[in-house]
Amino acid sequence: MTEIKTINTEKAPAAIGPYSQAKQVGELLFCSGQIPINPSSGEVEANDIKGQTKQVIANVDALLQAAGYAADKVVKTTCFLADMGDFAAFNEIYAEYFTSKPARSAVAVKTLPKNVLVEIEVIASL
Repeated sequence: MTEIKTINTEKAPAAIGPYSQAKQVGELLFCSGQIPINPSSGEVEANDIKGQTKQVIANVDALLQAAGYAADKVVKTTCFLADMGDFAAFNEIYAEYFTSKPARSAVAVKTLPKNVLVEIEVIASL
């Protein structure tokens, strides 16, 4: 039977509900959606899409590192945007980090937790 390991790190925001930051199953890592909360302050500090995307990516990166993965091991992302008008600016920052171009879904949603502008979840494989 494949072991399921819970991944936690203080370098990413703590879960704000009944879920884990990430779960590792075999070589696969499933990261919960990350929003732009600065884990040091517990607050959303950026108020524009580029700043929020940078914080989300920092949070995703912290989870990947805590589990021993790197950005080039991400095989799938799901991106949630509060406004598709932010898509081009979001893509600028996204493309700087996800240089391996994982498979991706990007959708507009009515509201995200804490009324943020972006949330990203990832699946990675060793």
